[in-house]
Amino acid sequence: MSRQTMGAGDLLVRIGAIVFLVGAAGTLATVTPLLLDTKRLPTPAYFVSMLMAVGLALALGGLLRSALAQRQAGRGLEPAEPAGQAAAER
Repeated sequence: MSRQTMGAGDLLVRIGAIVFLVGAAGTLATVTPLLLDTKRLPTPAYFVSMLMAVGLALALGGLLRSALAQRQAGRGLEPAEPAGQAAAER
């Protein structure tokens, strides 16, 4: 196992990959009966296949967040503090 700490956006990428794989399995499960000319699955099964797009969006959001954090670190900028935290320190 790696000792590297998780950067900004890494958790979103991992969650997005898992959600995408669940959606891909759902897509295979819903397409298979159509190809084999058997009884169709119920409608909620088709909604599971839509998780592919949700997982892709989460992973891309994590990649964007990671890229922005690396860009800020390259410029020597610190990540912005949340507004409530900066006001509490004053």
